[in-house]
Amino acid sequence: MRLRARLRALLPALALLSVASGTALGEEAARKAAIFPAEVNDPTLAYGRKPLPADQKRLDLVTEVLRQQLAEKGGLESVDLGPQAAEIRKESPLYKCNGCTGPIAKALGAELAVTTFADKGANQLFSLVVTIANAESGQVVRQGQVVIRANTDDDWSHAARWIVKNRLLAEPLPGRS
Repeated sequence: MRLRARLRALLPALALLSVASGTALGEEAARKAAIFPAEVNDPTLAYGRKPLPADQKRLDLVTEVLRQQLAEKGGLESVDLGPQAAEIRKESPLYKCNGCTGPIAKALGAELAVTTFADKGANQLFSLVVTIANAESGQVVRQGQVVIRANTDDDWSHAARWIVKNRLLAEPLPGRS
């Protein structure tokens, strides 16, 4: 009985110590994820044409926000995509490649593949979709979608943060408590 009381008294101190050291009690090492660059499905672009510079800037912004948010809030460590850059270019657009991201992610040492695409409906109407899949099996672990009804950097970064908070990490990823 006294041992339980002592343990209960120590728990707040242990929790504070773990917060001060930057880890939660029982936290495992960060999971590695290949977070691929966000892409756009723009039906107004002829085959092979690149997105407008403003759209590409926002896609890059979304990718960076996702990397940051998934690392900070989801415990996912982003791997360097550089060694597979040629394969990524060859398979692009990744949202249409029929499962090519899993083998690329595995080759990079990641257990998860994160893909993002914006489906453009009009100049100020986009549907942003983010998918986290198991690199080994290709099974979708989490997916989120949000409609962006404006076309500013703030709107796009807010949408990416919203998906992470309310869809991708609303509950712990499978395998995490």
